[in-house]
Amino acid sequence: MTNENQDRRNSRVELWGGVECTVVRVGDEYRDQSEETGHSYRRDDIDLIANLGVTTVRYPILWESIAPERPDDLDFSWTDERLAMLRERGINVIGGLLHHGSGPRYTELLDPDFPTKLADYATRVAERYPWIKMWTPVNEPLTTARFSALYGHWFPHAKDHDLFLRALVNECKGTLEAMRAIRKVIPDAQLVQTEDLGKCYSTAPLRYQANFENERRWLSFDLLCGMVDPKHNMHRLLIGAGIGWDEIESFAGGEAKPDILGINHYLTSERFLDHRTHLYPGHEVGGNGRDTYVDAEAVRVKRLDADTGFGPRLREAWQRYGIPMAITEVHHGCHRDEQLRWFVEVWKTAEALREKGVDLRGVAVWSLFGNVDWRFLLTQKNGFYDTGAFDVRGETPRPTVVAKAAKAFGHGEEFDHPVLDAPGWWRRPMRLYPWNGRCKALPEGGRKILITGATGTLGRAFARICEHRALPYCLTTREELDITDEAAIRAAIEHHKPWAIINTAGFVRVADAEREREACLKWNTEGPAKLAAVCSEAGIPLVTFSSDLVFDGQKGEAYVETDVVKPTNVYGLSKARAEEQVLKIAEQALVIRTSAFFGPWDKYNFARNTLDALARGEPVRASANTAVSPTYVPDLCHATLDLLIDGETGIWHLANKGKLSWHEFATQVAERAGYDTSLVLPVRDAKANTVLASERGFMLRPVEHAIDDFLGEIGERREALSAEDIAAE
Repeated sequence: MTNENQDRRNSRVELWGGVECTVVRVGDEYRDQSEETGHSYRRDDIDLIANLGVTTVRYPILWESIAPERPDDLDFSWTDERLAMLRERGINVIGGLLHHGSGPRYTELLDPDFPTKLADYATRVAERYPWIKMWTPVNEPLTTARFSALYGHWFPHAKDHDLFLRALVNECKGTLEAMRAIRKVIPDAQLVQTEDLGKCYSTAPLRYQANFENERRWLSFDLLCGMVDPKHNMHRLLIGAGIGWDEIESFAGGEAKPDILGINHYLTSERFLDHRTHLYPGHEVGGNGRDTYVDAEAVRVKRLDADTGFGPRLREAWQRYGIPMAITEVHHGCHRDEQLRWFVEVWKTAEALREKGVDLRGVAVWSLFGNVDWRFLLTQKNGFYDTGAFDVRGETPRPTVVAKAAKAFGHGEEFDHPVLDAPGWWRRPMRLYPWNGRCKALPEGGRKILITGATGTLGRAFARICEHRALPYCLTTREELDITDEAAIRAAIEHHKPWAIINTAGFVRVADAEREREACLKWNTEGPAKLAAVCSEAGIPLVTFSSDLVFDGQKGEAYVETDVVKPTNVYGLSKARAEEQVLKIAEQALVIRTSAFFGPWDKYNFARNTLDALARGEPVRASANTAVSPTYVPDLCHATLDLLIDGETGIWHLANKGKLSWHEFATQVAERAGYDTSLVLPVRDAKANTVLASERGFMLRPVEHAIDDFLGEIGERREALSAEDIAAE
């Protein structure tokens, strides 16, 4: 073994990072992810990055932002401040000049002068920041060219393979010219070239298409490395697209050969082309002009398990180029447990590859502050926020469990969490397309969450969602666990050995509480307090639920977590007392205030009652003066679990965004379900507003989106029922 290889094995994988900073043009409008996630307006984000232990950060110095109108009119004020802060904190910077963008309005990817214009901009940036040694002039050129000139998602919205190749070559020429310009100022500047290297698989009749796409995926790296010659598989295609031989030959000298390959890879990066379109009901069907097929996710095909994922793609790139590498984007837009499982799997994969001699420098936790609408490729403005290592939906960014794991790894420490006892969804049988057949179930086990309230709506919902998220749990009835009996609680903890308890048990009949005061206080106040005491002794977190009814509804605007409680009924009093006692007893307790929940899995909620009445042609009477925050049970459960996994404590408000009177709620349900809204009648009672907002972060989506999902779930089930069944419900 050489000394260099020995040094590599002895050194650690470094923690890198990156802010999602895409500036992309869609039509005549630009979208800026730094603005949409709020990073542009928060100076303290730099300290958050530094505190994680990040050694190198991919950071935007983007052309569209610095010189949006004219190439000679540049404003570096924002980057001057942020880059100086990073430099002061000893963090290496990889300067990004274009991130999925097509440039300012005075150029675009098909502009013959695009490379020259980018090089001119690169000169000005290098002169401004000569201390930056690593650069990515164009992020993911092949991916950007596909989305902009082959699929038409982004400007210039072309859908032509020849134009795709022209855009790609322009980006690569721009990279070459930009690095030449930068190295005139910074002779030892390094090129960190990023790309998504997802592989394509297929059924036998489509193998020719998969082979073509698998050759094409290397094209940006091959061009920059000077590997495209007349014998190259893509050479004839490039010439046929009007790419001049002189353009191709300009790379031959190796000036644009990357110093580090930045590999970006997502769970949906790898694709499976299947001509058997009937196996994918509801899936979009496409083709190549010769064959019709479905472009599906390879991770959902059982026989591909051994060859998909980060590990095989990194080994391929190492064998092909032998160039040092980094994993420059690690992000998974999913629930918190899945985000953590993905990050840990990638980190461990990187460590294993480095141990085997692959020169892998770092792993970049990506979307440090999340992203907005990437699920729609930024082509729709839905405001859908995907959490990053930090959740920015509150007044200040909040570190998630991913940030905690990244910080541990960055400091050379181990990291463990109970959710890591189960594999990610991409390793579980539930991911597979139905035509795969049966798959061997994973062995049971793992640290559990104990859920009380087996007969209630919320308890059953948590059990269902824990099952879906591969979070081991035990769901207990009142007979199995009496929360008002400390001995019973201790016995349950000893037997089940949970890592956390979620309490959904309690007295739920608001009106009956007025005449059953003692029972209500026993189950809603005494029970949670005793759970808190025993959980505190055992050192395990507790989640318990409170209500908007701890407020009197007279504030005149939405309530936040720090508002003083003022209940007006016994039920609200029982919850308010529980909050006080639980938080006084248990530091690890998480108290969730919620409101007016409705869901698809039980019949006993306002939305279901409204639908059932309308289905029978009966009127629905509802208050027009009492405003609430209707809360969709699946959203509530998912968000609660995310907060629990993140280790959050104290009071949190979890309710879907929106302020609706009961009458407005019933009207929206009726209208969206296609019923006659004239049957929804207003009741004029006393005014009250117990709408919940949050100072800590709005975790749940707008209520109208939740209502649509609710109706979709109910509709699917109702179609299978007869009219008599519906009436009987």
